[in-house]
Amino acid sequence: MYLDFYGLREEPFGVTPDPRFLYLSPEHREALASIYYGIEAGRGFMALIAVPGMGKTTLLFHLLERFRSSARTAFLFQTQCNSREFMRFLLTELGCGSGNGQDPVAMHDEFNRLLLQEARTGRRCILIVDEAQNLDPSVLETIRLLSDFETPRAKLLQIVLAGQPELADKLARPSLAQLRQRISLIGRLGALPAQEIRKYMEHRLKVAGASTQEIFSEDSCAVIAELSLGIPRNINNICFNALSLGFAVRAKTITADLVREVAADFDLSKLVSQIPAAEHSAELAAEASLRQSNEWPDLQTIRRPNPNLRTRPELVMPNPKHDDAHTLVEAKAYMQRIIQLLRENSVPNQTDEEVARI
Repeated sequence: MYLDFYGLREEPFGVTPDPRFLYLSPEHREALASIYYGIEAGRGFMALIAVPGMGKTTLLFHLLERFRSSARTAFLFQTQCNSREFMRFLLTELGCGSGNGQDPVAMHDEFNRLLLQEARTGRRCILIVDEAQNLDPSVLETIRLLSDFETPRAKLLQIVLAGQPELADKLARPSLAQLRQRISLIGRLGALPAQEIRKYMEHRLKVAGASTQEIFSEDSCAVIAELSLGIPRNINNICFNALSLGFAVRAKTITADLVREVAADFDLSKLVSQIPAAEHSAELAAEASLRQSNEWPDLQTIRRPNPNLRTRPELVMPNPKHDDAHTLVEAKAYMQRIIQLLRENSVPNQTDEEVARI
């Protein structure tokens, strides 16, 4: 292991969201401050949106650390669930039992009692839902209804929805307009600029116990900035593998060449399966042969009304001049042409399943 070789106490580029390693870039600091003050001001609903690997979860754990002594908190990441399962996860996380055997009304009553009990003691209740882009609209509606637990003067529950840009897509739907209107603050995390990436790396190395900041050379940091696209998770992966390779070759300083060698090992293009050239050529030849013969009829579609006053496309296929059997490759090319034509001429909003039944 390279830790002793580079004078480190622990892994500096791990994969767990340890808040000790959180590097607060200007954008991360702004997002953290927005959500923190939103909770302090009792705004009710907040959101944190960023592409994968930007450190959302690490930032959220750091946020919870700030409220550890003054609030009752729940952190949920099991987002591929229905509304009943979501309430069970929530009650379990809050230490109120599993909710097994309880109907939704009973679970909501138990949750409401807990909120009132915490309010009497002057403590906040904070719910953070990570990977919220995976939530079904029905579960998002359940979460919206949780925000109705309030007194005339204050919200009893502060909710933070965190997720990828797909979460913004869902919140923009007209059917979720009521939820969108309740979100008072939205934090965003962008890629780290090149000048911040070295600071990010030095911060993590320092937390891990490094006594020197010269483990990575200047030119290696420039290459890491280029390859990682400024995404912290990518930076961690590259740095971990660069240190592992550096240890293997006994290099005290990670150079640009070492980083490029690591990047070459991550090149998946050499591993992606491809259609053999011979098979691809055979399909092209079969298609060309069919087009030149009457085995490739001039396919057309007509539309006929159905009882629901909508039209459906139907194939019109002239009879071939002979009945020679197709090879497997010719049949495949022929059927792909039929499927393409049906999809191109399908009625608006018609599903693939409907097309397949025509």
